[in-house]
This record gives sequence, structure tokens and C-alpha cells, in this order.
Amino acid sequence: MTALILNLSPTIELTDEQFFQLCQNNRDLRLERTAEGELVIMPPTGWESGNRNSRLTQRLGNWADADGTGLAFDSSTGFKLPNGGNRSPDASWVSRERLEALNPDPATFQPLAPDFAVELRSASDSLKTVQQKMQEYIDNGVRLCWLIDPQNQQVEIYRPGQDVEVLRSPTSLSGEDVLPGFVLDLAQILS
Repeated sequence: MTALILNLSPTIELTDEQFFQLCQNNRDLRLERTAEGELVIMPPTGWESGNRNSRLTQRLGNWADADGTGLAFDSSTGFKLPNGGNRSPDASWVSRERLEALNPDPATFQPLAPDFAVELRSASDSLKTVQQKMQEYIDNGVRLCWLIDPQNQQVEIYRPGQDVEVLRSPTSLSGEDVLPGFVLDLAQILS
């Protein structure tokens, strides 16, 4: 099953508060909102994608706990991007410095783009759609993005102002200068 996209505009224009409440009232659904106001309803993933995403989130969280310079988030965390979209990367990280400077309400979506975002392509995801989401992250201030694509056994790395780097069957990924010292072992995630 693929994601459903509802074009609400111009009939209904949800405020940030209304969108947040819609998500709270429908916790069994994974909802995102595009910058154009479209409501994206994503289906649950299969167990294989769920297991891969669990490993990805666990590894990022373990590194973040040991490093201490920021917080890691799972796919249930919403971010209000500067372009007006509401997105929920499969895994993400934000520096403590940015969080403390902003001091957002922890009960709502974070009103910023994460420093780092990862999307793990599931069998139901259109590659083009996920690639567009990755570019949206970069365009809104994310400093490093990974698109992990098990179907094609590759990873696409997105960085501001640079061409997308495609790695075929990598065994690990480096967090570079965004996540210094973080190396993601792709065993049981890519393969």
C-alpha cells in the first residue's frame, strides 16, 4: 500500500494547531503535511522495514547518548520545517545547542528542521517521492541526509550545496562533521 495524499487546499487550510490536533486524534495514522498543505497519510510498514528502522533508530540513539551533544528522534517525531511542511523522518538528530536556544514546547512538533535526517525506503515507498523529501530537508536547513534504499542496495547522501552522492552496497556510513564519530553499521539495515 502506498501513501495517500489528500489535497485539502483551498477547501480546508489547517492551522499548525489544527494539524497537530488531527495527529493527536489519529495516533494510529502516520501523518505529514507538505508545504503546499497536502495531507500525506502513510501506511504502516511491513515487519522487515520496521525491524530495519528499529535498528537504525537504536544505533543513532546509542551514539547520541554516548556523545551527549544532541538528541536522537524516531519516526513518530514531527518537525515543522521553515517552508511550512510538517515532516517526520525515520530517524533524526538535533543539537542540544539549537534546542536550548529555541526552547520548544516538548509536547508539540519541533519548530525547526533537524540537523540530520534519515529515510529508510520501505517496499511501499516511491523512490522519487522519498528523493523529493530528502531534497526538501536539505532546502530547509538539514545539514546531512541519508536515503537508505534496501531495494536497490544503495544509499544516497544529501548535503547542502552538493550533488547527491550514491553509494552502492556500503557496509557503513559516517556522520561526517554533523555527527562526529558516528559510524552507522549497515548490517541488518541495508541487507
